[in-house]
Formats: sequence, C-alpha cells, structure tokens
Amino acid sequence: MAKPRIIYHILAFVTVAIWGVTFVCTKVLIGAGLDPAQIFALRFIIAYLGIWAICLIKKGPSLKLFGSLKEELLFLALGVSGGSFYFLTENHALANTQACNVSFLVCSAPLWTLLLSLLLRRAGKNEGQEDVRLSPKIVIGTLLALAGMAMTIFGRESVNFSPKGDILAIAAALCWAVYSILMGPASARYGSLFLTRKVFFYGLLTIIPFLLSQEPPSLATLTNPTVLINLLFLAVFASLVCFLLWNKVIARLGNFTSTNYVYLNPFFTLLFATLLLGETLSAIELVGCITIVAGVYLAAKI
Repeated sequence: MAKPRIIYHILAFVTVAIWGVTFVCTKVLIGAGLDPAQIFALRFIIAYLGIWAICLIKKGPSLKLFGSLKEELLFLALGVSGGSFYFLTENHALANTQACNVSFLVCSAPLWTLLLSLLLRRAGKNEGQEDVRLSPKIVIGTLLALAGMAMTIFGRESVNFSPKGDILAIAAALCWAVYSILMGPASARYGSLFLTRKVFFYGLLTIIPFLLSQEPPSLATLTNPTVLINLLFLAVFASLVCFLLWNKVIARLGNFTSTNYVYLNPFFTLLFATLLLGETLSAIELVGCITIVAGVYLAAKI
C-alpha cells in the first residue's frame, strides 16, 4: 500500500530541519583546522561505508556495481551537482562573503529549480519531471518564502557584498537545482538506495583533485571529541540518512515541490541558534520565519 503524500512532506520537513544544523557543525570543523574539501571527504567516506552496509543487508538491485556509460555519466552528474561541487562552492563561499549572503543565495535553489523546470517543459524535455505550471499559488508562495528568507537572514546583520563569495553561493544553488532536476526521473527508475550510493561514490571520486594539494589532518584533530561528534552527525544523519530520505521525497513529491522545503533552512538555522546557542530572536526574524512557512505551504501543494 502506497504511503500518503503527507508522509513525504513530513520527511522533507524533517530532512531540512537536520540540514539546518549542518552550518553550525561545518563552522566548528573549519574552526578545528579542517579544510572544506577534507570535511566533505571525511563525512562522505563514513556515509559511503554506511550505505554499502545497508546495501549488503538488503541485497537485490542496490548491489549492482556499474550500468551503461550513459547511466554512469548520469550518476557522475548527480555526484558532482549534489555532492562535491555543491559542498565545495557552498563552503568556500562562506570563506569569501558574509554567512547571511551565503544562506540567502544558496537557499534560492528552489527558484532556480522552478526556472529550469519551466525551461525544460517549454523545450518539451520534461519527461519524468514534475509537471510544474506557473499558478498564482506557486508565485505567491515563492515570493512569500523569498521575502521571509530576506527578513530572517538580513534582520540582524549589515549587508556587505563580495562578488567572489556571492557568485560561489549562487553556483551552489545552481548545483542543487541541477541535482534536483536530474534526481526526479532517476529516483523513480533506480531507487533511492542505489542512487544515493552512486552519488556518494562519484562525489568522493571528484573531490580527490582538491585533496591532493593539502596536508592530511592530524590524528590529534581527528580524535578530538568535538570533531568526532560533529563529523559523525554530518556523516550519519546529514548525509547517509538525509540523502536517502531526500531522494525518496523527490521520487514521490517531484523535484520542484520537494526542493521548496529548502526555503526553510534559514528558519531552522535560526531556531537551533536560539535553542542551542541562546541567541535571541528579533521581531522581524520571527515575522520572517512565519512568512517562510506560509510561503512553503502555499507553493508545496500539500
């Protein structure tokens, strides 16, 4: 019996909530002396070993090693857009511009996904994609979400623009939009478990050139309890569990509807900063959070 759609909306909500904590974890690891490429490699190695363990237990099609050249090129594109290049552009953007700029620009991924979906539909190449049509509900929901993001992100910080960092952040958003577009039809055909394993593999493979010029992290750094806790959270929950859930969500809800939940990232970042770090929530940020939730609800076709 098929699960009702509301289950997948809940899974999308939970996944984005977990991803809302990753910014804090990544900042902690960078502060401990790890490079963004090293953080990505370490978390994905752990996640890759974990997903192989699940594949060995479940057996079946998930154990398939290689497909045709065309299939492997698709998996490579998914590994780059949703793995190595996405995390590299996002993390290096943080080193070159304000965090609020990065949060806003990276979380514009749903808008890019909508535009790409409309372009594909216009070109007649939207087979397997969610049938996205501009409606007043989608337009109003998207505008509300964007306005809410602006209020929550820029509500407490002065805005300074850095072309390099801002361009990298936009590149990260485009990477995630491409990942969502490609994952839509692929997840329905190959299954979440097999595809996630492929994404991890090609993500790790394409990060290797960025690691060659760096000194490996010291044993003292890797065995630091704070580093271990944050790495395990990023690997097990934010990567292994969340990628499996997210790919299932995309297969069931469609690439545009599911990606709309990315707008909630600033909401959860603020929430966890308030609960865990004792930061105060301003009135404009609270209004922004409510506006984001309203916009996502309208645009996500719940």
